[in-house]
Amino acid sequence: MKNVAIFASGEGTNAENLFNYFMNDKRVKIKLVVTNSDKAGVIEKAERHKKNVQIISKSALYEYTAKIIEFLEAEKIDLIILAGFLLKMPEQFIKAFPDKIVNIHPALLPKYGGAGMYGMNVHKAVIENKELESGVTVHFVNEEYDKGEIILQAKCTVDFNETPESLSAKVRKLEFEYFPKAIEKII
Repeated sequence: MKNVAIFASGEGTNAENLFNYFMNDKRVKIKLVVTNSDKAGVIEKAERHKKNVQIISKSALYEYTAKIIEFLEAEKIDLIILAGFLLKMPEQFIKAFPDKIVNIHPALLPKYGGAGMYGMNVHKAVIENKELESGVTVHFVNEEYDKGEIILQAKCTVDFNETPESLSAKVRKLEFEYFPKAIEKII
């Protein structure tokens, strides 16, 4: 069984989808949720699913990286899933968990990745550049934003009259369907 920590910064819809998907799966145990915001919606969702929640501020993530790694190792965490976690992982983290940190990105990498490319920023950029398709990319995390090895991609069309909101809804459906499948692929 793989022990998993989910890192999330926002509402936690992808995290909750993973809670539900792996609820009765003997291969995956979602042990804890880490967030950088005490106001994140993921906290309520995690508590409803009886998950341990740790709130680690941005400054703590960078100042106490070694202690956080020690905590995760003590919890026997095998895989870290970034589900809408908006902070860049410290290099020390990536070295401590090589090929064991997975991220989901709301576009088809390598396009529309990097600092500031999240949420509606990505969807607006895709539409402004008149792309014909978008989608999701699940990838391993390395030292560079959105440059790690791709595990899985899923595509959707970008319609002529697409809005960032309508594209977001299409991409969200892909996230819910394919994020768990990508996790299954690597466990």
